[in-house]
Amino acid sequence: MRQGLAFGRRQPSSSNTKLDLLTLRNFLWQVLETRGFTQPLRDYILADRPYFGICLGMQTLFEASEECPGVAGLGIIKGTIKGFDSSAPLSVPHIGWNGLLMQKHTKLIQAIRPQELVYFVHSYRAIPSPEAAPWALTLTTYGTNFISSVHQGRVLATQFHPEKSGSTGLRILRTFLENFESMEVDASDGLWRPIAETRVSKRVIACLDVRSNDEGDLVVTKGDQYDVREAAVAGAGEGREGIRGAVRNLGKPVALARRYYDEGADEITFLNITSFRQGVLDDLPMLQVLERASEQVFVPLTVGGGIRGYVEPSKGEGGKEGGRTWSALEVAARYFRAGADKVSIGSDAVTAAEEMIQRGEKTGTSAIEQISTRYGRQAVVVSIDPRRVYLPGPEACPAGHTPLELSEPSGPNGETWCWYQATIKGGREGRPIDAVRLAHACQELGAGEILLNCVDMDGQCRGFDLVLVRAVRAAVTIPVIASSGAGKPQHFSEVFNKTGVEAALAAGIFHRREVEIDAVKRHLKEVGIPVRLAMASPGPV
Repeated sequence: MRQGLAFGRRQPSSSNTKLDLLTLRNFLWQVLETRGFTQPLRDYILADRPYFGICLGMQTLFEASEECPGVAGLGIIKGTIKGFDSSAPLSVPHIGWNGLLMQKHTKLIQAIRPQELVYFVHSYRAIPSPEAAPWALTLTTYGTNFISSVHQGRVLATQFHPEKSGSTGLRILRTFLENFESMEVDASDGLWRPIAETRVSKRVIACLDVRSNDEGDLVVTKGDQYDVREAAVAGAGEGREGIRGAVRNLGKPVALARRYYDEGADEITFLNITSFRQGVLDDLPMLQVLERASEQVFVPLTVGGGIRGYVEPSKGEGGKEGGRTWSALEVAARYFRAGADKVSIGSDAVTAAEEMIQRGEKTGTSAIEQISTRYGRQAVVVSIDPRRVYLPGPEACPAGHTPLELSEPSGPNGETWCWYQATIKGGREGRPIDAVRLAHACQELGAGEILLNCVDMDGQCRGFDLVLVRAVRAAVTIPVIASSGAGKPQHFSEVFNKTGVEAALAAGIFHRREVEIDAVKRHLKEVGIPVRLAMASPGPV
C-alpha cells in the first residue's frame, strides 16, 4: 500500500475524553500537541510527502482560525480561517452542493468535469489573499469567493467533502491516490470554461421513515399524518375486536437508500420512528443499516429518532433498577461511528427550548448543546413537527405565539388565521410553544439546520405549508429543510421560489414512484432553480 497521510474530520475514540468545552479543532490540536505529533506533521508536509486533508484537514494548514482563538495552526499556508460574513444574507453553516472555480491546472481537472458540484458543510472559510494564492487550487462562491481547495506538490486539501460528493468525490480521491507523485498537467487542455462565480444548489432530500414491523424486521414505511398501518382487518366471531392492520412496508432501508443515491438524491435521512424503544445503543439493526448504507451511499446521511440520553435497562439479577446512564452525546457518537453525518433531534429539542426560555439562559446540558459543542452545529438537525391551531382572528392568538394568516379558509369553521403548535412524541402531544419561537430557540442552542414538518400537510400531496415555512425561514439564519406535503415536482419549485429555503424533503411520493427524484430536479432546472443533476449530468453554472 502506498504511504501517505489523509487528515480530516475524526470522531473521538473514547467517550471518556474530556471535551465538554472544546471544539473539535481544539480537541484535535490538543491530541497532536500532547502526543508530540505537531512538529512531525509539519515536517512531513514541508517535506512534500503525500497528504490529503478534508475540511478541518485543510483549515489546519493555515496559521490560525477565528473558530478557536489562541490555537495555532500548522502555518504551512499564510492566513487566518474566518467565519462567513454575518451581515450578508447567507444561511450559515454553508451546507449543500456548490461548484469550483479552477485557479490552476492539475490532474484533478480530469476528475472534476466542468460545472460539476461537490458537497460543503462548514461555518468558517479561507479567504483568498496574495499570500495564499500560490496554494489556491479552486475557489467557490458563497456570498464572496473563498478558497475551496489547495494544492502544492504532493499535498492536496479540500474544504468540501469528496467522500460525500458522490461519483465526483470518488473520482477526486482516486485521482489523488493514483497520481499524487505528479499532479501537474498542461495548462492548455481547454477543459474548463472560465466563469465568474458558482451557485449553491437547492437540495432535494429523500427521507426514509424506518420502524420495526410486527415480525421485528426494519422496514421503510409511510402514512398519512403519522398513521403507518394498513386499514384494520375486521375481526371474526361475535364480539371480537378488529385486528390492527400490518405496518405499511415500502421496502428495505439500505436498498431504498442506494436507489435514491443512484437517482440523484442530494442527501438521505433515516428517521427511526420506533424511537429505539428497546434502548438506543441496543438497536443493532438500525446501526447496521447505517453501516451498510455508508458503504455504498456517498452523500450525507442523517439519522433521527431517539437521539437522547437514557438509562440502560438493568440486566442484573432480581431486576434491580439503576442500569448505566448514557448521555445524548454518547448516543450520537455511536451513530456517527456507524456512518451518520448528522443527527436529528425532535422531542428533546422542544423540551430544551422550553427550559431555556423559562430559565432565560442556556445550561449547556441539552442534547443540542452537547452535540454541537463537540461536533459542530452542522452535525445537528432539529426536527420540528407543528400542527395548526385555528383562530377566529389574530387578536385571539395566545401571548408569546405568532399568529399567521393562511392563503385560504382552512379551519373547521372557515378560519383563515392560526398559530403553529409544536408537538412531541411523533405529533401525538402538543406543547405550549409555537414553531417560530421554537426554531429561533433551537438556533440559539446550537442547531445547524431546521427540518420543518407540518402534521396537517403530512401525506396530503397538496404542497408544502408555505405560510409556516416562510415564517420559520424568516426567523432563523441557519438552513431550513421544508417537509410534508409534496405531491408533484411543481411543489418543490414553489417552496424554493416563495420561501427561500435551502432544501426540500419528500418520502412517500419517492417510495411509491409517484414522482421520481430526477423528474423533480429536471423541473427545477427548467424553471431556473440551481440544482445538481444525477451522476454524470452537469450541475448549474
